[in-house]
Amino acid sequence: MELDYSLYLVTDRNVLRGKSLYEAVEQAILGGVTLVQLREKDASTREFYEQALELKKITETYNIPLIINDRLDIAQAVDAEGVHLGQSDMPLVAARNILGKNKIIGISVGNVEEALEAEKNGADYVGIGTIFFTGTKKDIDIPIGIEGLKSVYNSINIPAVAIGGINENNFREVLSTGIDGISVVSAILGKNDIKAAAKALHK
Repeated sequence: MELDYSLYLVTDRNVLRGKSLYEAVEQAILGGVTLVQLREKDASTREFYEQALELKKITETYNIPLIINDRLDIAQAVDAEGVHLGQSDMPLVAARNILGKNKIIGISVGNVEEALEAEKNGADYVGIGTIFFTGTKKDIDIPIGIEGLKSVYNSINIPAVAIGGINENNFREVLSTGIDGISVVSAILGKNDIKAAAKALHK
């Protein structure tokens, strides 16, 4: 399956300011989002499952892949297109054994070594970051910046998206590295007009 990584939305209900997650994601897709990751750090398993199920109906309607953050069980239960793993989550090889070769597995990397290992272990894509300081991650890594992004991206031959603090003011600089896409949270979901925010980044 040829994936379009160009505008990768990661959800975070904390930036929605009371808006419905489902409506917000639908508006973002209508604005040009090409991939959606459901990220729930604080939800119970049942709540996460129910959200994933509901979101899957929306992403399926628009033929947009749904990626689940961390939780292989949730991804399997709703037949999501894939999972995104962090460095401290289940090892990629083990995740691949469980999910099979037809599911997408992405992994967060912060340096060349992690990126090369992800590629060797069969990741479909990597999320490179943190690029800039960001408000959505509490356990903040030191940003690697544009130069760091370039060196990691140039070391691998699999698709990559840039993650962390990317917004309407700096996304062009990020895209100038040749990266396959940008991953955003607040730059879309934190805006009053979500569809317009996604459109501005997508064009």
